[in-house]
Amino acid sequence: MSTSSELLTVEPLDLQFPFELKKQISCSLYLTNKTDNNVAFKVKTTNPKKYCVRPNTGVVLPRSTCEVLVTMQAQKEAPSDMQCKDKFLLQGVIASPGVTAKEVTPEMFSKEAGHLVEETKLKVTYVAPPRPPSPVHEGSEEGSSPRASVSDNGHGSEFSFQRFSVDKGEPQENTSEARALITKLTEEKQSAMQLNNRLQRELDQLRRESKKSQGGGIPFMYVLLVGLIGLILGYIMKRT
Repeated sequence: MSTSSELLTVEPLDLQFPFELKKQISCSLYLTNKTDNNVAFKVKTTNPKKYCVRPNTGVVLPRSTCEVLVTMQAQKEAPSDMQCKDKFLLQGVIASPGVTAKEVTPEMFSKEAGHLVEETKLKVTYVAPPRPPSPVHEGSEEGSSPRASVSDNGHGSEFSFQRFSVDKGEPQENTSEARALITKLTEEKQSAMQLNNRLQRELDQLRRESKKSQGGGIPFMYVLLVGLIGLILGYIMKRT
């Protein structure tokens, strides 16, 4: 909403502050020069200790817009009815060509000196602060994979992503250890099988020699080798 004036169009006429305790709150005021002349302005308030206005005086060039930032200082207490009685007054006056903001003086806005001063009254309203983003709820079901949540501003939840990366790292470590153990057992099995084949050949050789020398008797060495082969086969079956 803007006011009907000859020099400056002011938006908004109602300065709305999302009230929060112990927090500075700012509101922008836009001044539009509708003339072909420089227009000097000055912003006044009924409560100067409560508000900071930057700039509080200045010059709006012809057919251009100037932004004024009004900041309410942090408040320790909230009004009981959330109503604000503070007021602002914007004064505008035609300035000489080439005048700068530093050259704007209080005398330029003096009606007693015969200056044509245009005035616009502004009021202050407290509004409810923006609602905080909803908290992130993790899944209660066991075994469910954690998912990254998205907040109101579009950014993913850092906690969820970090937890996801940790959970993914544990199975990879277990898989690497399992693969190393399988490789080691396979090598041991192959070595034991090679040893078993070698002992089997030696056993056959001893069997043939025994038949030639003793007429078919079973020598002690033959019995020993049979027992040794049994132990080796038992070891292989136990490891695999």
